[in-house]
Amino acid sequence: MNMLRSLSTSLLLIFLCGFTVLASPGPTEVLKPTLQEMIDVIGDPALAGIEQKASRRKKIMNIAAKGFNFAEMSKLVLGRTWKKIDQQQRTDFEQLFTKLLQNAYVGKLEGYAGQKIEYKAERIKGKKAAVSTLLKNPGSPPLPVNYLMINADGGWRVYDINIEGVSLLRNYREQFRSILRKDKFEGLIKVIEEKNESFENEDFR
Repeated sequence: MNMLRSLSTSLLLIFLCGFTVLASPGPTEVLKPTLQEMIDVIGDPALAGIEQKASRRKKIMNIAAKGFNFAEMSKLVLGRTWKKIDQQQRTDFEQLFTKLLQNAYVGKLEGYAGQKIEYKAERIKGKKAAVSTLLKNPGSPPLPVNYLMINADGGWRVYDINIEGVSLLRNYREQFRSILRKDKFEGLIKVIEEKNESFENEDFR
């Protein structure tokens, strides 16, 4: 009996240890290294200034690609229109919209060079989660940034960013809906191209 009890305990411990090893990282655990890498690039003196903007942005977006689900963002922001366009149009839109997010979100982060991120809370509901953070920069008020994440393809990735109470995805979805009603998909593509071009001509620190 004692041998059976010991064997059962050993098997239970092996199962629990195996479960711990196999358990996938949680939302905050996944998000932290991605954001820190992005912050490190922004704070790198070798990549500072307008002359290094292209190189800096490229490095940041390569990092973001590991933790952000740009395909899901593109699908959600277009809504029903996503089902009406072909695969090539979806690919083209995803590339343009990712560039727009880069200009809007990364541009915001660049204004907080030297910042630190404080992780406030994590809420998980099924396959979705929200991670609340504060972006702190000396001499400036803390910037509330919440990351909405989805667990797809075996891991947590960001599908929306809420900055100071404003959802990037919802904001763009409303703008795009208005443009789509008037100018259709082709008109929307033109507007995003023009917006990206205007961002590229702006000076960032």
